[in-house]
Amino acid sequence: MSNLALDNIRKKVAYQNTVDIWIAMCQEHGADWNNTETYKKFIAYLLKTNLAMKKFPLCIKESGGNYERGHDKTKFAEKLSESNDENSAVYTIKLNDAAMNIIREFKL
Repeated sequence: MSNLALDNIRKKVAYQNTVDIWIAMCQEHGADWNNTETYKKFIAYLLKTNLAMKKFPLCIKESGGNYERGHDKTKFAEKLSESNDENSAVYTIKLNDAAMNIIREFKL
């Protein structure tokens, strides 16, 4: 898998949602991104780092519609929406160097 998946999404937009960041990070590590429990651990980790994040009302059908994994992304978001804790939420993050370093320090 590409070591540059996170860098590629960073080039496209300054702010990115945590689901797309999660998918890119998993691609870099050759890991399965469909595991909502691991995503929740990722979000819990990010929240503990005090990284600036804003809750984001993600419309997965819009964000996933043009991607081959759009259907899987929709199922992933639906599973997350079944839980009401902050670790199941989607956030936006400004992908600056500091944020990229924090994200990459998460151990899958």
